[in-house]
Amino acid sequence: MAAGDLAIRMVFLSQTLFGVLGNDSLLYHYLFLYCTGCRLRTIDLIVKNLTVANILVLFSNGYHNTMTNYGWHHMDSDFTCRFFPYVRGVSRGVSIGTTVLLSVFQAITICPQTSRWAELKVKALQLVFPSIILCWIVNMLVNVVYPMYMTGNLSNKNFTNRKRFGHCSSVRHDQIRDSLYAALISFSDVLCFVVTILASGSTGFILYRHKQRVKNFHRIKVSSISSPESRATKTVLLVVSTFVCFNILSSICYIVLSVLKDPDLFIMNISAIITACFPTISPFLLMSRDSRISRLCFAGKRNTNSSSLMRKI
Repeated sequence: MAAGDLAIRMVFLSQTLFGVLGNDSLLYHYLFLYCTGCRLRTIDLIVKNLTVANILVLFSNGYHNTMTNYGWHHMDSDFTCRFFPYVRGVSRGVSIGTTVLLSVFQAITICPQTSRWAELKVKALQLVFPSIILCWIVNMLVNVVYPMYMTGNLSNKNFTNRKRFGHCSSVRHDQIRDSLYAALISFSDVLCFVVTILASGSTGFILYRHKQRVKNFHRIKVSSISSPESRATKTVLLVVSTFVCFNILSSICYIVLSVLKDPDLFIMNISAIITACFPTISPFLLMSRDSRISRLCFAGKRNTNSSSLMRKI
């Protein structure tokens, strides 16, 4: 049991450190591009919002669980038991909504250059920022149940009518209300997953058709989809597939936790670990396939080599 607890603690700590480091590096990359005068794309705004949501997920999920697992009992207060689950719920919802927006926007971006799609692309560009704001507002309102019903164990001596979540507890509702809440969570998550899969499927189909046209007309050098845009699309597909895999498991864990009368600590830890997997991995996927980062690295290497050569001369 001691070995298992130590393993859980190390996983929480590793996810938090590497995840925050990766997302901070991605934000620094966009800040550097902005300071050097590079023109940021609309998709970069969506990725930056996803990065901020991922940092909040890791902070609220990893920090709270790591501190409580290492015996910081002051983390059992009412404020922390209300604040961290609320931030985790809001940021997780924003992360899901932003990934859906990312997949839909990318699908619209690579559509054929016709007059009908051109109008849709212009509208999509105009709706990106309002959609991000709406996503934050909706999730802040939906997750208000956490500060309403969650409290710390230190302020409660009677747990007869309360559901315990490790170091925190919430008001115990009847089975019907818990089932309705689980259905609400599952419906919104399933809807987001379906939209994401459909958008990603259409994106993959467009890329496949484009590849077939290139094979048939390989002598024509003009292409409807540029190489950087194709790489960006493949990156989005990779991130979206990772998102779907981990968040389906996370949604299942959330539903199980909402239905069980007294959730087991092992299930809660597994749910927290799975929830943090996508925010930890996604920034490294985005950076590894962003050609602008590799160009900056090579430029920095060339400058270093030039400086060394000048010193030798």
